[in-house]
Amino acid sequence: MSDPASDPVGTPVGTVLRPAGEAHALHLDAVDPLPARRADFHLPPATAGGHAEVAYLAGNSLGLQPRATRAALEQELADWARLGVEGHVEAARPWKPYHEFLRGGAARLVGALPAETVVMNSLTVNLHLMMISFYRPTPERYAIVVEDSTFPSDSYAVQSQARLHGLDPAEAVIRLRPRPGEDCLRTEDVRDFLRTEGHRVALVLFGGVNYLTGELMDIPTITAAGRAAGAVVGWDLAHAVGNVPLRLHEWGVDWAAWCHYKYVNAGPGAVAGCFVHERHLADRSLPKLQGWWSSDPATRFAMGPDVDPVDTADAWQLSNPPILAMAPVLVSLRLFDEIGMAALRERSLRLTGYLAALLAAVCAEQPARVITPADPERRGCQLSVRVCGVAAEEVCARLRHEHGVIADARPPDVVRFAPVPLYCTHHDAWRAATALAAVLASAAGRTHDG
Repeated sequence: MSDPASDPVGTPVGTVLRPAGEAHALHLDAVDPLPARRADFHLPPATAGGHAEVAYLAGNSLGLQPRATRAALEQELADWARLGVEGHVEAARPWKPYHEFLRGGAARLVGALPAETVVMNSLTVNLHLMMISFYRPTPERYAIVVEDSTFPSDSYAVQSQARLHGLDPAEAVIRLRPRPGEDCLRTEDVRDFLRTEGHRVALVLFGGVNYLTGELMDIPTITAAGRAAGAVVGWDLAHAVGNVPLRLHEWGVDWAAWCHYKYVNAGPGAVAGCFVHERHLADRSLPKLQGWWSSDPATRFAMGPDVDPVDTADAWQLSNPPILAMAPVLVSLRLFDEIGMAALRERSLRLTGYLAALLAAVCAEQPARVITPADPERRGCQLSVRVCGVAAEEVCARLRHEHGVIADARPPDVVRFAPVPLYCTHHDAWRAATALAAVLASAAGRTHDG
């Protein structure tokens, strides 16, 4: 049997490797069957650590800029300068139907039919638009179920939706917590809750990948349990899209919303996406907030006073698309189409498994522990480390300014590392783990001396 330290490509994911050093990390990159597409992205320069570029492991917060983005934006600006209003129909990519250019790529990325998918608005706006339609509480069935560590914006959104219906959020919003002493929510606990308490649940709304712990939720199992209980099941896929393969149509998800600025690399505040399962598309009894772009494009410019409805996800649109914000999304979706999520997932398993092994070695020596599930099937590429005796924000500041490594902090004590398979390398992972070990050892020595 081969030595895992000398035969890294064949190493089972999750095997604890000896931290064999920089040369070993470089070897892993040299033999990886799907090398990083690093040349397709702009890497920020490093100001520390003796490297030209940072080791960027914060793509779970904001993805890097694809080099092709500038040209796409310049094309739209040139068309605007040359054509003015006529760009709506005469631009290289006409603006009037522009969101259609994104539909296929977005649908493929989330495993949906094109008619089920639309790129529009921002994530929390889309969550609200979906809940206007799909959160319809009754005196008997009124609860919204979320994970206790749901992203704050989602928490604010569901509380405000409860108030909108005259309900007390303290009673209407149920927050499911991990078992005592555990960091992640078990699928069987969610399923058991829905089996016993589902009669009072109107909406289940979880994050596909938990933003704090990096746990990949069992989307098909939880969706099936929620629907069997009579609830509507929606998903916030902000940390899942572009990170893990998704099959929303096949899994029977009622609706989902996501952003494109993390793993999809479409820029800060990028236009978001939305999915509505086809079984709901022809249901015109669903309440919707509507606007100009909710209407059938064939009759939209007849300028009549009433919406001419369409039986696609476009029915949830409100306004004409922001072209300069959509161009980067189009560039990014094309890159995912070119490589494919299946291949990226395989690379992610290798890369994240390598970083997990290095972090395990660090945590064995330092006051820290990885809170992301060890099972590769229960995580994407994010690994969250809970540190002790030093603030997470200080750790991240020192990683950047002393070692040229960019991670991100979730106060008070979680540092998140995301070796994004599109542009991160094993060498980046090695740099991150080595830097973390140095920062934690320094902090521990400072505490001891103090």
